[in-house]
Amino acid sequence: MRVHLEYGRDGLDVELPDRHVVKCLGCRPVEPLADPAAEVAERLRRPNSTPPLAELARGRRDACLVIADITRPVPNRVLLPPILSVLEAAGIPREKVLILVATGLHRPNTRDELIEMVGPAVVENYRIENHHGRELSEHTYLGDTPRGVPAWIDTRYLQADLKITTGLIEPHFMAGFSGGRKLICPGLAAWETIKPWHGPDFLEHPNARTGCLQDNPVHQENTLIARMAGCDFIVNVVIDEKRRVLAVVAGEMEAAFHEGVDLARGPFTDTVPEPVDVVVTTSAGYPLDTTYYQSVKGMVAALPIVKPGGTIVLAAGMSDGIGSADFQRLFDENDSVESFMHRILNTDYYVPDQWQLEELAKVLRSARVKVVTDGLPPETLRRLFVEPAPSVEAAVADALAECGPEATIAVIPNGPYVMAELG
Repeated sequence: MRVHLEYGRDGLDVELPDRHVVKCLGCRPVEPLADPAAEVAERLRRPNSTPPLAELARGRRDACLVIADITRPVPNRVLLPPILSVLEAAGIPREKVLILVATGLHRPNTRDELIEMVGPAVVENYRIENHHGRELSEHTYLGDTPRGVPAWIDTRYLQADLKITTGLIEPHFMAGFSGGRKLICPGLAAWETIKPWHGPDFLEHPNARTGCLQDNPVHQENTLIARMAGCDFIVNVVIDEKRRVLAVVAGEMEAAFHEGVDLARGPFTDTVPEPVDVVVTTSAGYPLDTTYYQSVKGMVAALPIVKPGGTIVLAAGMSDGIGSADFQRLFDENDSVESFMHRILNTDYYVPDQWQLEELAKVLRSARVKVVTDGLPPETLRRLFVEPAPSVEAAVADALAECGPEATIAVIPNGPYVMAELG
């Protein structure tokens, strides 16, 4: 059976033994929008639970338009021109519009990346700045939440007279779904906010998982922090595995977000009847699989359908290496996931980006992980608590030899963009 996996920029074709493959899971086919830009313009005129953007913008002195960073395949070239056109027509001049990149704790985006994200015309004609999550002086304190999280949000956003966020609604392995409130927290939040919000008290909750919003403390907390910061208008999209726009939602932050979640949940969900011995998965290709840090999401995507003690085979490009210096430090300071979990649960040990190792620990409690990549050498992968493999075919052959002749395989070519479930 020949399967095309999303890997890096070009993908990866692999051959899998037909008789063992139970199912290749993917997004349910939905007809993409014929004219996404026209749909964006229409949703700006007829938003959910708020006046049209033109009406909101009229009389405002300036605007902050928030976009996701390079790690998210948001179709900004479709979203931004209609929004910017409305702002200018409403009387907000270009020099009074700040496009703020919601990096969270990710590195700043380069000029070349910005051109890739939004197009040269926007880069040339608008002020675009990166959020710097580690610079507390660039944030304003809004108070503590009832759960004790201090809310520090980018001052540039808070001081804007009109606040607009854009984004992508897709499954998220901690917050249930991305989009909506996530552009503000963690996108525009300081380290002092992200640290407790991404701590074990939140992430170890059983509902802090893909597709779950009900009683999910990660979702509840960043929604509350986004309310504290304020947001006048959001524009979010739902895309398919080919990055085509399926739906556009716009309007009041929570109403439009939940509308988008309802539209995304069906197409993104696929099932197998029972757990399988081996899951072949990805981190959805570029730009999500550029680091080992981001590629953990592909491993987590396989968890709901792999047997306890089974094997997850991950194919991810990792062209930018492991991830941040802090994330790399975690592997230098911890010789196993068990010792790491003991430290974060029983001491005051805390390192930025440790939440991703915490998610990896959840995976390794349930399954072995074999990784296929061109981005990191085998000795590095071993240090990252996973097993290197020269190819997907070799990794699968090893797993089948261990599981026996009746072993079963499921494939998730698009990794975390699919909510794999039993049913």
